[in-house]
Amino acid sequence: MRKRAGKNFTQWKMFMSEFQQLPLRIDHNNRMKLIVLLLIAFVGIGISCSNAKQSSDKDLVVISTDFGDIKLKLYDDTPEHKQNFLKLIDEAYYDGLLFHRVMENFMIQGGDPDSKDAAPGVRLGGGNPGYTIPAEILPQHFHKKGALAAARRGGPSNPEKRSSGSQFYIVQGEVFTPGKLDTMEMMMNSRDKNEFLQEKFAEAKPQLDEYRENNDQDGFNIFVAELRAAADSAWTEQPQFSFTDEQREAYTTIGGYPSLDGEYTVFGEVVDGLDVLDKIAAVETDRYDRPNTDIKMEIKRTK
Repeated sequence: MRKRAGKNFTQWKMFMSEFQQLPLRIDHNNRMKLIVLLLIAFVGIGISCSNAKQSSDKDLVVISTDFGDIKLKLYDDTPEHKQNFLKLIDEAYYDGLLFHRVMENFMIQGGDPDSKDAAPGVRLGGGNPGYTIPAEILPQHFHKKGALAAARRGGPSNPEKRSSGSQFYIVQGEVFTPGKLDTMEMMMNSRDKNEFLQEKFAEAKPQLDEYRENNDQDGFNIFVAELRAAADSAWTEQPQFSFTDEQREAYTTIGGYPSLDGEYTVFGEVVDGLDVLDKIAAVETDRYDRPNTDIKMEIKRTK
């Protein structure tokens, strides 16, 4: 605090020295008012910078491994995930657990409680603390390299995309060309369209079943064709997916894994230690993507 105060005071003296050289057409009263306003602004900026540093410090955590440390910042706008992650860290829940699933050019995953002291060769990934977390999927947080995201159960059994209570992954991914991103946009829109059509057909299931029960094949075919045409028309009014400029910049420079966007909750990112991420992602693994040599973790808040 003394160093910061001394630095601010020195900056203020330099500013006042330069202020005395302002054009003399500003009268004395206005000059004094301006001094007061600038002093308030200067102090406000200093307080704001100090608060920003304090806020960022308290949101940082460090994953320690034999390969080095990975420092992460947690996002404020995914509060459920942030609070849960910090709670588990404070309970030393993660200490001694493994990065049990490692896939180069994709991600590294850990947080399975069953991985602690697990026998070699055992398939892991099914453990949890007994609860899930509501999804907090936000468009501004995407799967660039270094993104911290929550693992979850996929498929129809988890339509709300609720996150695992403890398992997480850190994205390594790969660098994409603009053309490859264009192709991916088309594929993701095609996937979304299929899901949209499936929903429309699911809504019409009672009518479809009625045609089947009556053995009315012609009526069934006509109804399906009309339903498909109506669904196709409705789809054209839906917003189409496209990568933002920020996403394109990240995916074509540092890289990532864009096909996961919108599907999993991203709740933080690496601020230091991407080289450690790369080292872990490059280790040899077995048929279950488990590293042949266990990679244990310890997670702490920064001090």
